[in-house]
Amino acid sequence: MKALIFKLILALVFIPQILSCQTEKKTTLYVASFNVENLFDAVDDPEKDDAEFLPESEKFWTDGKINVKLNNLAKVINYMNNGVGPDVLAIQEVENFNMMKLLCYALKDREYIPAHRESKDPRGIDVGLLYDRKLFEIEDLKAIEIVLPNGFPTRDILHVTLKHKTSGEVFHFFVNHWPSRRGGKEKSDINRQAAAKILKSLLNELSDKTPEANVIILGDFNDSPFDPSISKVLSALDFECQPNLVKKELLNLAYKKADQKDGSYLFARNWEMIDQIIASPNFIDAKRWEYECNSYEIIKPEFMIIPSGDRKGGALPTYMGTKYIGGFSDHFPVGARFYYKDEN
Repeated sequence: MKALIFKLILALVFIPQILSCQTEKKTTLYVASFNVENLFDAVDDPEKDDAEFLPESEKFWTDGKINVKLNNLAKVINYMNNGVGPDVLAIQEVENFNMMKLLCYALKDREYIPAHRESKDPRGIDVGLLYDRKLFEIEDLKAIEIVLPNGFPTRDILHVTLKHKTSGEVFHFFVNHWPSRRGGKEKSDINRQAAAKILKSLLNELSDKTPEANVIILGDFNDSPFDPSISKVLSALDFECQPNLVKKELLNLAYKKADQKDGSYLFARNWEMIDQIIASPNFIDAKRWEYECNSYEIIKPEFMIIPSGDRKGGALPTYMGTKYIGGFSDHFPVGARFYYKDEN
């Protein structure tokens, strides 16, 4: 009899906890961005300056090295989101759609679909997006050309519209890889501001049509959150996670990390937060999809970190100069989590 009473007491203690766990279960969305550093094939494309990554080049880029690269990238991507991989992943520095597909094949645990368009970048490095088809269906895909003041061709902005199968909500993902700092940061600043102005114009058009659109902007901006292209032209700023906070500016999820002198890319022994995720202000309006406060992270698995030397702490790349290292990328990926507030 005493044993029966004891079991009943245990049941009464644990039932509320079980119900609480069931109540707290959320529909979540984990998005990430990863500059994969020169994901080229080993085939000469006469329309691209891809001679650096061919079997006969100084780097001796071969199918064997491509397989190592793909498996290494898959290891990093599978590490994300507590070991289950991101739901949506923006990619920078991929040569073509075929390399996007090969990366998907290396990611066997998720049913990723690649979204990609060829750009006019002289080297042929483009942006793309991977999304899990179990969670999303694609509604639209557009490549927006960036026209620079000097007319030099560069990467497009990829606008991918996805519909979330569980919530029915539509998401607008804008994948970016803004012009580099070639020639110096100040001299090249005008090019990144040009990219920011084109993106801002697109966002204004979208906002006029759909004021509460779910917008997530991500990629390698080659600028920090404090630079004019991000903070002034794009108006992506710091924010506080407050329910029903009225805010017109874009939410720069990377701002606080940058303010703490953290970064995704190590250059001349200084950390730079050039890989960012930016979201529309409705992600803190306490309705529908919400940004999970402080979930933005720089993803630094131990196996990807350089253990010693001048670049100690940085990301282990595929090459250092022309010396083959067989690493992952010179950028750490970044990620953030969102969750759905079911109002029914």
